[in-house]
Amino acid sequence: MFARNLIRAISTRPVFHVTQRRSLSTLDGSPHIYVFPDDRSISSYILSLLPTTPPNSALAIGTTTKLPPTPDSLTENHRFLELLQSVLAEHAHQDAYVIAQAQALASTSGSSLGSGGGFFPQQRQKRRGTTSGGGGGTGGDGAGGASSQGGAGGGGRGGYIHVSDSRHPPDYGRVADPEDIFGSLEVDSNGNFVDGSGNYQNSGSYRLITRDGW
Repeated sequence: MFARNLIRAISTRPVFHVTQRRSLSTLDGSPHIYVFPDDRSISSYILSLLPTTPPNSALAIGTTTKLPPTPDSLTENHRFLELLQSVLAEHAHQDAYVIAQAQALASTSGSSLGSGGGFFPQQRQKRRGTTSGGGGGTGGDGAGGASSQGGAGGGGRGGYIHVSDSRHPPDYGRVADPEDIFGSLEVDSNGNFVDGSGNYQNSGSYRLITRDGW
């Protein structure tokens, strides 16, 4: 769901150039990511979710100095990350798996979360001011502490759940790696998202590519 909304958001941004038709290349194993030569450097490539030629650098995922990309070769586009986070802030609470996490948190049976799921009681939540994430990530307030380890149910008290990707599913009942966590959502004692949307908070630790891929 997130991918569809993200591509829709990117596609609706105005692009002020003439589209040219030519053969397009994509990443091996990631056919949704298009690869373009970077006119600014002969040793660099632009990666984008859009097939538009020439690519719009402002909406690109980023640039890489090698193919396939690695965490060291990729320079993330901060504007793309900001757009990604805005899509998550608007739609994350509508995802079926995220909803299941929220319901598990409120369960008095102490149910554990599966892949990517950690949650923790509200009294342990520490809100922090917006900071700039290191290593090319976007800034965030680190809601709940991306490295916090959780798994026990909220016992009807509510709390926070992580929204993460699934490229490296953690062990049962554990929290995803910080670099795999998009952000956190606040859940009340009934398993509903606070204020209807969960007050999404950017983790500031998410990375577009890791050793486990995209």
